[in-house]
Amino acid sequence: MRIMAIDYGDAHTGVAFSDPTGFLVGTTTTINSWRQEIVLDQLLRLIEEHRPEEIVLGFPKNMDGTDGRKADLYRQLAALLEEASGMKIILWDERRTTIDAHRILFNQGKDGRKRRKIVDSVAASLILENYLDFKRIKQG
Repeated sequence: MRIMAIDYGDAHTGVAFSDPTGFLVGTTTTINSWRQEIVLDQLLRLIEEHRPEEIVLGFPKNMDGTDGRKADLYRQLAALLEEASGMKIILWDERRTTIDAHRILFNQGKDGRKRRKIVDSVAASLILENYLDFKRIKQG
């Protein structure tokens, strides 16, 4: 079961796909646009190309568990993506994923310029990894 995870951002949107078994994080990519219609179009192309069975959208939460300031924007993207793809979009708590992605890349010796280019795809991988862990625990 292939799963797609999305880290929607202001200027870049990271996307990660699981392997066909739905067990490991596989392919990642970044959509470099701040325009929602371009991001939506690119996401639909990726859905058509990779044919995921589930789509997880990182959802902004504050540390106290309340919705983040951009929650409505993310709900809007989820609704548009659901309508266009015909698939249910799972909103997934993305707290700390971008911070953790920056830390991982820093520890790998990536400088600021290189980190900015790939941090969103790493964050999408972390969202996917967290979701896959949740599914394994739930099934176990």
